[in-house]
Amino acid sequence: MAAETRFMADVEACVDAIIETVGRDVVLGMPLALGKSHHVTNALYARAKADPDMSLTILTALALEKPSPSSELERRMLEPMVDRIWKGVPDFDYMKDYRQGRLPDNVKIREFFYKAGSYMNMPEAQQEYISSNYTHVVRDLEVNAINVYCHIVAKGEENGRLMFSDSCNSDLGRDVIAYMERAKAAGRKVVHVAHVNRHLPFMYGDAVNGPEVFDMVLEGEAMHTPLFSVPKASVAPADHAIGLHVSSLIRDGGTLQIGIGALGDAIADSLILRHEHNDVYRNLLADAGIDEQYGDLVDSLGGRAPFEKGLYGATEMLVEAFLYLYHAGILKRKVYGSEPVQRLVNEGKLAERVHPEALALLLGEKPFYPMLTLEDFSLLQHYGLFREELVYDDFSICESSGHRWSADMRDGAYRKEVAAALCGDSLKNGVLLHAGFFIGSNDFYESLRTMDKDERKLFSMTGVDVVNQLYGDEKLRALQRKDARFINTGMKLSILGNVCSDALEDGRVVSGVGGQYNFVAMAHALKDARLIMMLRSTGFRGGKTVSNVVFSYGHTTIPRHLRDMVVTEYGIADIRGRSDREVIARILAVTDSRFQEGLLKKAKDAGKIHPHYMIPDAFRDNTPERLNALAAKYKKQGVFAPFPFGSEFTPEEQILGKSLRGLKQSLAKKKWPAIAGILSGMVKPVPEAVLPYLRRMELHEPVGFKEKLLRSVVIHALVSGGSLDTAAVRQAAGSPGRMKSRVAKATAR
Repeated sequence: MAAETRFMADVEACVDAIIETVGRDVVLGMPLALGKSHHVTNALYARAKADPDMSLTILTALALEKPSPSSELERRMLEPMVDRIWKGVPDFDYMKDYRQGRLPDNVKIREFFYKAGSYMNMPEAQQEYISSNYTHVVRDLEVNAINVYCHIVAKGEENGRLMFSDSCNSDLGRDVIAYMERAKAAGRKVVHVAHVNRHLPFMYGDAVNGPEVFDMVLEGEAMHTPLFSVPKASVAPADHAIGLHVSSLIRDGGTLQIGIGALGDAIADSLILRHEHNDVYRNLLADAGIDEQYGDLVDSLGGRAPFEKGLYGATEMLVEAFLYLYHAGILKRKVYGSEPVQRLVNEGKLAERVHPEALALLLGEKPFYPMLTLEDFSLLQHYGLFREELVYDDFSICESSGHRWSADMRDGAYRKEVAAALCGDSLKNGVLLHAGFFIGSNDFYESLRTMDKDERKLFSMTGVDVVNQLYGDEKLRALQRKDARFINTGMKLSILGNVCSDALEDGRVVSGVGGQYNFVAMAHALKDARLIMMLRSTGFRGGKTVSNVVFSYGHTTIPRHLRDMVVTEYGIADIRGRSDREVIARILAVTDSRFQEGLLKKAKDAGKIHPHYMIPDAFRDNTPERLNALAAKYKKQGVFAPFPFGSEFTPEEQILGKSLRGLKQSLAKKKWPAIAGILSGMVKPVPEAVLPYLRRMELHEPVGFKEKLLRSVVIHALVSGGSLDTAAVRQAAGSPGRMKSRVAKATAR
């Protein structure tokens, strides 16, 4: 604990105090993603740039950067979006210099997780990467001897006392506080800095701390800057198909962990379809071949019916999709922080409406039996099993009337009498979700900020040491996380079941391990849990389509002895406990058909599958054409929408983004035909339908040859990509009917 917390309003004075305390060798730790303080970091970096004798090492993950253009066309596309979506959000000065190769020699950047692909061609970043499980991050910060930890917090008042919430980043909070205490006890000079930002929602759970845990609290009007937004990604038909398969593996009454991005949104969208439009969902399962090929697996592990019991979220990241599941009435299974209470809930003996019989059962079990202590009484009262007005005093439970009940619970008849007289009405303080951190869109932050306090408490922020593993409270966490489905994403999959998720085979880091191994290990440790590894079956590299399912790969994140379930857009491969021959056959069944035979031949040449084995006919039509036909059939019903939960991009921007990405692929595949189409377009009339898009790009009245060429590029991208079709324009913003129903539900709540 801090000896005396210093409250400060000036960032330069704060940095003066930091350097005065720890010296000019500063090792700064910052949270992953949103929780960083731009102001303190930029001020420290400015000092280091100005003073070559000062040393600054920054340890963090996911340094957030606004998109920057690399061409004139990108500039026209990006500048209005950046001004609208990230207006007022500061930049990290060190990142701008880092990108341009101008980082001073006395400054070092080390990260344990990257935005996917962001540092592929930066040797310094590749060399300074720290590979670490998320649960080991604070341990590794300690190895690197951080002496400053700084993060943004929300400020509030609880029971008349000033309190702070780690809000978006409780992931490392408890471990950092413990580390600071150990360092100070050992005589080290360390500083814990909280920077208050009123735009953060005040979140509860383990995120809440008093001011005494911080050495400095920094708050000034200029430092209440907007939060960094991550706009929702578009969801392609293949992503929707993956989400559809996964949604059928989720058991009602179970536990869900998903991540950010298109695949997480696809899963949530299919789960909502299953719950709200079950007839459409069942028809889709049948048309997609899921019933025929995986019906038995769905029956044993998941389900097709709407959610009656609902789901609980135990997730490293609170993603916006969970709020949509909540408003749809799917995220509704509450858990409680008491092992005996949670066990009775799981057994169906204790429900939201409390009955005296349940309280009597609890009073006959340890730790409440044989003598109820103050701690025991307080716990049961906290969860609503004892009435709120009761008081514990000197081994007695006292009513407001003055009647006293002995806390001795050895007699069964007496326990029933106590329960009948003192039982509460309903369970309280349950939690719908535990998470370690969050980041998302501006709408997401606003939703959390404007939630009623009691509603916000349903989303409990805690450390990754809690949510990413079982250690420390295994029995309770196992009870809470029943029928868990831990869903992660891989980049490459070998036909023997090895998964590569974080780096290329030449060693270059794409993203990081993060918490993936933690969830893999937990899925195997919990008897009723399953790991679902999602994989897009193909990618686009070097101007051609390549298979993400390979015979072997030179880097592995999750080894094959930890294999479980793999889901691609073409199906489900249940490979837990299977022989190599079975694993190969099942993985080939979910591989893009353009690559199946080549992989099968390699397996046969290696003697890993029978020489006469043939891929069954049912799995020989794994093609994008089949998926696109399925998507076209259901888009009229609001399914397979590119933005199922809305977007911060305008409809024009959504269409332009898709079209320009398609043109980039066309140029990579067939360069000269695409160029010919662009040049010929310069002398053709401008279609009226493209005018809104040209106005958005400020190319509707081109001046000079360069602007006319850019206009032709945009027109060719729109026309060749089929983006001018009215239905395509409508679908870009999602299905109006489904979106309106979701907005209405959210507003009603």
